[in-house]
Amino acid sequence: MKSHKSVSLILGIIILSVVFSLASTAGPVMAADKDEAQAIVDKAKGTLETFLSDKDYSWVNEHINKVKGVLIYPQVLKAGFFLGGSGGTGVFLARDAKGEWSQPAFYTMGSVSFGLQIGGEAAEVIVLCMNQKAVDALMTTKVKFGGDTSIALGPVGAGAKSNVVADFISFAKSKGLYAGLNLDGSVVDVREGLNQAYYGKSLTPIQIVVEKKATNPGSSALRATLKKAK
Repeated sequence: MKSHKSVSLILGIIILSVVFSLASTAGPVMAADKDEAQAIVDKAKGTLETFLSDKDYSWVNEHINKVKGVLIYPQVLKAGFFLGGSGGTGVFLARDAKGEWSQPAFYTMGSVSFGLQIGGEAAEVIVLCMNQKAVDALMTTKVKFGGDTSIALGPVGAGAKSNVVADFISFAKSKGLYAGLNLDGSVVDVREGLNQAYYGKSLTPIQIVVEKKATNPGSSALRATLKKAK
């Protein structure tokens, strides 16, 4: 009988120790995640500005306020020599019926091979959501480009007038140059942990982007940059 009580007591102490340990680390971990999320938002603003100010990407500037939404990835990395994983974390914002931009929701993007056509191992990426179908696809858990939705490389070059027709249109730069990044087959997935850290509660992309159930003043500069684009 005593042995059972001893075991129960030991187990109780272990459980309490784990609980207190988690409680003591939850704050700093959440704070670190929030800092990471804000850093991504800030870098996304910088990436957006580089595309909007580059004459070779004038098509982005001319169409950014006609699209339904935008994915911005400050850094997409290509790893491995012959066959490796690639990916990055970015933000998604959508425009409502009044033309106002939503708060950002965090998304990862990954692929077996992105096939960078330029020597760099990293690229900045912007993906324009050209219709409601594209936005709706991002409201699910994950979406694969080229699956139920189509994606195409955007026109590049001064005065580019190409009429590209696709649900998503992507643009990429590596070290300031055109990267020719083929995103067909890439998977975009919600980064739930960063969404929770940034807004202080668990939220779905629909609650963030459509229902507007949370705000973070840290996104104001990014949203202002989108709003003042042509």
